Amino acid sequence: MSDEASGAGGRSEKILQQLLRDGEVSVDTLARHLKVSAATIRRDLAELEQQGLLRRSHGGAVPVAPMLYEPFRHLSSFQEQEQQCAMEKRNIGLMAASLISDGEIVAIGAGTTTTQVARCVRHRKGITVLTNAINIAMELSHRAEIRVLVTGGFLSGDWFALVGDVAQRSAGETFVDKVFIGVDGIHPERGLTTNYPDQAAIHRAMMQQARQRIVVADHRKIGVVGTSLIWPANGVDVLITDNGTSDEAIASFTERQVTVLRA
Repeated sequence: MSDEASGAGGRSEKILQQLLRDGEVSVDTLARHLKVSAATIRRDLAELEQQGLLRRSHGGAVPVAPMLYEPFRHLSSFQEQEQQCAMEKRNIGLMAASLISDGEIVAIGAGTTTTQVARCVRHRKGITVLTNAINIAMELSHRAEIRVLVTGGFLSGDWFALVGDVAQRSAGETFVDKVFIGVDGIHPERGLTTNYPDQAAIHRAMMQQARQRIVVADHRKIGVVGTSLIWPANGVDVLITDNGTSDEAIASFTERQVTVLRA
């Protein structure tokens, strides 16, 4: 690979990370940050747009829009949850995606924070994603370099989640390198919990088949206990949260051999 091609690849990665983090990017800001000309940035953005990874706008770029499921997203409570701690969730998603290596098989459970994880792996290659979330499957569906395996099952309410016996069996038959699970609460003693029993069952099936178990949860979820148990806290390998989580709260998990990362 030439130095020029290598440099372009590195810039593309940084551009996508900045876009995922901020929700939009400008040519001038990227040129200053990456120390290249505005013309070079415009060429990079044009190439990324051709790959379906962003959409150019006046003076910069924005994420690909509309989502394939956009009309339905605005009819559900999913959008309301998606907007809460939006920046924190994007940062958590970026950090979570950085733990995935090319060629791995990963499971991504339904949820708004896990959706950010999926958005941050769209530009990766050679990854297989198992999910019980219709929206995640649709967002990754146009990426030829990513294989998407959907569990099947019954559709649960407004959360784009597939649940039930079929979903659990499908998840239970697939071994994965890593699983990424969102929660309604994670407590050092009470464990990972959700307020949706049917989703607890499918996420538990995913956890059982994973070599590494990773929880993504913003600071509002730390110390909270939902109604249905997913998994014990001491059975988690990594907890990714944000800077709003206190040192004291983190210590209660590290004492249980959980690696805690703040995005």
